Amino acid sequence: MKIIIFAGTTEGNHLSYALAQAGADVTVSVASEYGAEEQMKTPGLSIEEGPKTIEEMRLLLKGAELCVDATHPYAVLVSENIRAATAAENVELLRLKRTAIPLENCDEDLLVADSPEEAARLAAEIGGNVFLTTGSKDLQIYAKAMDPAHLFPRVLPLITSIEACEKAEIPHKNIIALQGPFSTDFNCAVIKEYHIDVLITKESGKAGGFTDKIQAAKSCVIPAIVVARPADEGLSYDEVLSFCMKKINGEG
Repeated sequence: MKIIIFAGTTEGNHLSYALAQAGADVTVSVASEYGAEEQMKTPGLSIEEGPKTIEEMRLLLKGAELCVDATHPYAVLVSENIRAATAAENVELLRLKRTAIPLENCDEDLLVADSPEEAARLAAEIGGNVFLTTGSKDLQIYAKAMDPAHLFPRVLPLITSIEACEKAEIPHKNIIALQGPFSTDFNCAVIKEYHIDVLITKESGKAGGFTDKIQAAKSCVIPAIVVARPADEGLSYDEVLSFCMKKINGEG
């Protein structure tokens, strides 16, 4: 059974490994070199690296019986393209949804923004040094809203991430290039070392280290701004795994 998984998340990596171990012919599509490095290796599993257009997705889906969208909860456009490609190729699609963490249960002082632009505006109003833990994608938005000298982005240790920081005119001494997720203590150490006044993050769930970042901000008595997660419908990891296993075993 041929299964295509669009991954790049911890859940997607674990799912692809489990299905390949169960005997499926699994191809995992990841957008970056980092995603390929993180993917578990096992017989029966192949990796496609690099972002895909809808037409490239359609080519990858040829002959597949099932597709799983296990991309990041904030990768809205990618998910839309996957839906379009699977519909065009008449391939069954499952959306693996990362378990959300209710923001109201985190901290009553949490500042919630509907977009990176709003998060940047809130941070600019607060002022001071900003610990930006949302990756390199939206750096330009934050750099336009405030002095880049006060931005301390934590990005993946990749050339593309460093280039994005340079394009946003982030001073090299401010770039924190590390691979997470990180503990509360580690986040606290970064906040203290760089004299951080406000933290910006996404609600990336437990797998993305979200609760540790919020707890660190609370422990260090600084405000935390959360870019709210886009609306996302789908199934849990266990539900997707169960469905796929039944298909592999000829039960569905």
